[in-house]
Amino acid sequence: MKGKAFKRLSALFMVALLVCCVFRPGFAYAADTVTCTNAAQVAQLVSDGYNNGEKGPITITKGTLQTGSGSKTVYLVTLSGTELVFNQSTEYLTDLFSGFNLKSAYYYNVVKVIKANVPKGSNLILAGHSLGGMIAQQVAADSSIKWNYNVLNTVTFGSPLLAAGFREGTVRRLGDVSDFVPLLSSNLFVTPIRALIGLNRENGGYYLKPITAHKESYLREDLWGKYDAVGTKNGNAKLILDMSTRKFYKSPIIG
Repeated sequence: MKGKAFKRLSALFMVALLVCCVFRPGFAYAADTVTCTNAAQVAQLVSDGYNNGEKGPITITKGTLQTGSGSKTVYLVTLSGTELVFNQSTEYLTDLFSGFNLKSAYYYNVVKVIKANVPKGSNLILAGHSLGGMIAQQVAADSSIKWNYNVLNTVTFGSPLLAAGFREGTVRRLGDVSDFVPLLSSNLFVTPIRALIGLNRENGGYYLKPITAHKESYLREDLWGKYDAVGTKNGNAKLILDMSTRKFYKSPIIG
């Protein structure tokens, strides 16, 4: 009984912490083509989902993934995290549901948007910050997504472990050492080794400033520039994105 109460308390604490946990405002892109050579640049794209609900937390962009073994056409799906917006499913209840790996309106909306806008059989790369990273992991484990698409990579920034063992493709979780949000889910108690060992840590110097670390760290190329575009440390993967194909999608609580 105490264990269950502790899990609930941890989830509620996660919700309270995420009140202010959003990235800085989005970045502007002057060119039609953007090349991401590192994880921080991908995080900058994710941050554009924080737009006060004007465009929505979900983006899809067509591009090319280049690695040492060749290149593939891919669709990059980015998901921003907690943001209090009227009728947008990035609110506290979604944090709570996701912390226990339960499905939410955000999850269902992402699956729906992908199916409606990405051709079947396409390669997907999922990237998300905080709550968005949790949803990305759930989507990578969704049976209908795995059946109809090839999930190549999932990259999360400041996100707890979810859906371990069921996700398709390679998952890379990035977390600043001062950011303890990546530890705040029921998986810390259910599968503690995976929750801890599977987290790639870097020290941004945010001592005693966990919320600042959660908001600012992942946009810093001096910290995350050593991780390639799919979150592999010292890797060589890069994403060449056609920004003319980029579209934003809303995620309502009630459709």
